[in-house]
Amino acid sequence: MYNSRGDGRRDHPSRRDLLASSALQVAVPLSVLLIPTNQANAAQPNGIQLTESPCGLKWADPKQGTGEPLKVGSPVSIDYSMASTAGRFPQIYTTKNTGAAYRWTLGDGSTIAGMEMAILGNEAEGIPPMQPGGIRRVIIPAALGFQRLAEPNAKCVDGGAEGSIGPIPPKVDGAYQRWYQFYCNPRIPYQPDLVVDIKLYGKR
Repeated sequence: MYNSRGDGRRDHPSRRDLLASSALQVAVPLSVLLIPTNQANAAQPNGIQLTESPCGLKWADPKQGTGEPLKVGSPVSIDYSMASTAGRFPQIYTTKNTGAAYRWTLGDGSTIAGMEMAILGNEAEGIPPMQPGGIRRVIIPAALGFQRLAEPNAKCVDGGAEGSIGPIPPKVDGAYQRWYQFYCNPRIPYQPDLVVDIKLYGKR
């Protein structure tokens, strides 16, 4: 597409622009293990239909849970699957690969804000809380994800230790390296959105 300056030169969108404009096309149809295949392909035209909140977080509930939502200060246990909206191989990691759920206390600062918002909900953003047993897909922008880990001398260790923030994939099957190249790499000036499927458990 040529520009409107009339000088005959072609405008080339930046990589950031391409990622932003294609996020839904790339990310939504991913074969994420937490969502059964018939549900993942049910919505049109690009898999699951997502709702976007004012802060930029996008969400959808392929499966509704039941029971009381969790509150700040509650211990939480989830299975999750993480992917990126960039890269040749967008799938990063799923807890189903290791059989180890991810656990923390809501509001303790150890976990990215986008994941906590997905579980707790946010009335001002129009996001309802999850209920135990439910599955929610979220697309998390960098500001609600791992943005602070892209700074020089950031510590990429899980559990909120040394100023870090989770969840950080374990060093198995290349999961940590796939995550690191986009989300804890000071040589990359921006981070692509995260696509996360969350299965919320009740008391375990």
